[in-house]
Amino acid sequence: MAQKKLQRFADLKTFANVLEYPKGMKGRWHEFFKNTNSLVLELACGRGEYTVGMAQLFPAQNFIGVDVKGNRMYIGAKKCLTENYSNAGFLRTQIEKLAEYFAPGEVDEIWITFPDPQLRTSKAKKRLTHPRFLRLYHQILKPGGYIHLKTDSPNLYLFTKRVIQLYELNIIEDLDDVYAEPFIRDELKIKTHYESLDIAQSKKIHYLKFTLPAEIKNMDATLQEILKHEEQLD
Repeated sequence: MAQKKLQRFADLKTFANVLEYPKGMKGRWHEFFKNTNSLVLELACGRGEYTVGMAQLFPAQNFIGVDVKGNRMYIGAKKCLTENYSNAGFLRTQIEKLAEYFAPGEVDEIWITFPDPQLRTSKAKKRLTHPRFLRLYHQILKPGGYIHLKTDSPNLYLFTKRVIQLYELNIIEDLDDVYAEPFIRDELKIKTHYESLDIAQSKKIHYLKFTLPAEIKNMDATLQEILKHEEQLD
């Protein structure tokens, strides 16, 4: 297994659709894709099922899967090369460093698909819909750009809804049970490896689509009150 992982890391360095901690890419992703199409990120992409799936569904858009775990990323990157999806790429880096790689307004949409919900209150700041991450996304998203959350964790879903309410964000779509809907858009039908495992054992998939306001209010103090309540429930 260790040898296989090492081989994958070596292969990634040869993949034309993978950039690892690149320098000088901010504002230049149109050069990477050789077009000026809209740019969509999948954060904590893991094996990149959403990056691959949406690249197939929407050939007129560009998609980048972002993750630090190259061993998993290899699977999606290899598939894109094999199937010749030229509108899909992968960026290996920490999500906290996004502003180093994307210029203000360069990103049109962000997908957060089945991230670690970080259930312990002490790790709340690692949740990818925590205000510290929303402020980061605000730096790179175009005005009115969409953020999508798809999760099997009811805790993360409800936490995100509380954050949305506190920060007066704009909810575009809120589905408490995606697969109970009479009509499901094709992009919501894409399944990740972890969705099939149903780690949360909730038997439900939650989905939120929202936008950020022109300015994000500083309401961390109020958020801390919510987290204190969570701590009592731990």
